[in-house]
Amino acid sequence: MYADIIIDISHEQLDKTFQYAVPDGLVDVIELGMSVDIPFGAGNRQITGYVVGLGDKVAYPVEKIKYITGITEGKVTAVSRMLKLAAWLKHNYGCTMNQAIKTVIPVKDKVKQKEKRSVNLIIDVAQAQKYLDAFAKKNAKARYRLLEALIKEPVIDESIIKSKLNITAQTVKAFEDMGIAEVRSEDMYRNPVRNVTGERKRIELNEQQKNAVDTIIADYDNDDYKTYLLHGVTGSGKTEVYLETIEHVVNHGRQVIVLIPEIALTFQTVQRFYHRFGDKVSIMNSRMSKGERYDQFLRAQRGDISVMIGPRSALFTPFSNIGLIVIDEEHEGAYKSETVPRYHAREVACHIAKEAGASVILGSATPSMESYYAAMNGHIQLITLDSRAGSGGLPAVDIVDLREELRLGNRTIFSNRLRELMSDRLAKHEQIMLFLNKRGVAGFISCRSCGKVMKCPHCDVSLTEHADGRLMCHYCGYTTPKITVCPSCGSRYVSGFRAGTEGVEAQAEQAFKNLCNLVEESGSKVENIIKTTVFIKEMNDFGTINEIYKKYFKEPFPARSCVEVARLPKDVLLEVEAIAFK
Repeated sequence: MYADIIIDISHEQLDKTFQYAVPDGLVDVIELGMSVDIPFGAGNRQITGYVVGLGDKVAYPVEKIKYITGITEGKVTAVSRMLKLAAWLKHNYGCTMNQAIKTVIPVKDKVKQKEKRSVNLIIDVAQAQKYLDAFAKKNAKARYRLLEALIKEPVIDESIIKSKLNITAQTVKAFEDMGIAEVRSEDMYRNPVRNVTGERKRIELNEQQKNAVDTIIADYDNDDYKTYLLHGVTGSGKTEVYLETIEHVVNHGRQVIVLIPEIALTFQTVQRFYHRFGDKVSIMNSRMSKGERYDQFLRAQRGDISVMIGPRSALFTPFSNIGLIVIDEEHEGAYKSETVPRYHAREVACHIAKEAGASVILGSATPSMESYYAAMNGHIQLITLDSRAGSGGLPAVDIVDLREELRLGNRTIFSNRLRELMSDRLAKHEQIMLFLNKRGVAGFISCRSCGKVMKCPHCDVSLTEHADGRLMCHYCGYTTPKITVCPSCGSRYVSGFRAGTEGVEAQAEQAFKNLCNLVEESGSKVENIIKTTVFIKEMNDFGTINEIYKKYFKEPFPARSCVEVARLPKDVLLEVEAIAFK
């Protein structure tokens, strides 16, 4: 058996492997990702390498291939664990070893360690004063200026010496040669966590939160490491459960990874965690500089941090003693990688936890079907928080069937109940937020009586209406003439459903632009328009159209009529007429 081994994990070294023969005594023991001792170079000096491939094929003359000396003794390194994880990714997600390595090791490029350099006075003040007098007599102004500053402040940052005192490197070197001062350097970490101040008061947990924390901690203390689905309604205080559990794990000397679905959520999450755990918290994400990522990688390896927060990539933090992995909003699609290897963070987290002897908490108000099914079947443990923390209650929800609204003569997308509530809030000078389930101008064809959506018979996706009236499937290309009668209930209330915001704005802009152009071409001016009539398909679009109207007409505005109609030519959303004088 032969092993492919790398001796450096930096990006430029990933493709440079060295082949070694595996001794008979290690054939049944050696695994991908293992740290091994190997003879290297002409002098056969003993160094450490990592196994990234195993096989029976030899790439070089057999007589030139050296043997692995043995498996590295002692504690398994973080790098070794990450390479073992890479081997697991390769096996489970169908990628190459190099692709897997580049995924699990976030810092792939060599980055110079940031240093803080300072100039330190190493002689006593009396000796320094003698040198100062000598520099004054010789008119050595730069040396005099530097020594004078060092007498006042024995340790000065090198950058200040260069920028503020205007001292060159040659002068500093001369002081070193004379034994007056020495330059000292210390490694500095680039801190991605900025402007986090203040103290957070500990929140008193309610009964459900306490039970959740006690359950997880009790299992943890008994070395019974499980995966938990924390199913809590919005506002139930899942984060506080995380914090209490994390604190217990950190106090026992172990480390925690907290995954969040979006980079945009990192800062607000870090705020809460930093107030609780201080500089033991760090972040890892793709928006950080190479230097910042490199420093967090080193801090994690050295054990300087205990809690790592970030999106999917933070899962590969090289911790040596992971005790807990938290995946917040575990249902989010962002946890599924769109590039090779196409892994799911939830699956990888469970594997890491199993290997490390750690617990996993999956938190969500709307769990994924996979997690909920696993909880229902006892594969993972379900913990429920069904009430909001504090005194807040769950909001009232009205579900309205728009087919009934149609029978009552309401042809808009707004129900009568919604209109009433909106009017009430506006009368109270309150604000309203309306969420549409789609963006842009995309629409679908549906029956307003029975709710049937016209779909492709092959792809089972909604058909899109084109300008010529055809209905088309944008997946397979299937087309059919426009449907005017519902095939399910026979209703004639069949039309395109267009609730997107961008469509109204775009059509309004174009309509008013065309109108102004026509007026100008007729020899008149926009200022000469005395009357406009706006025909709209949805009266609820009036506010949007009115904002665009004000862009094209100035005070005093021309007289205006606005009429809601059932249908307009080519199924546009609005049409504008105008009367102007020359």
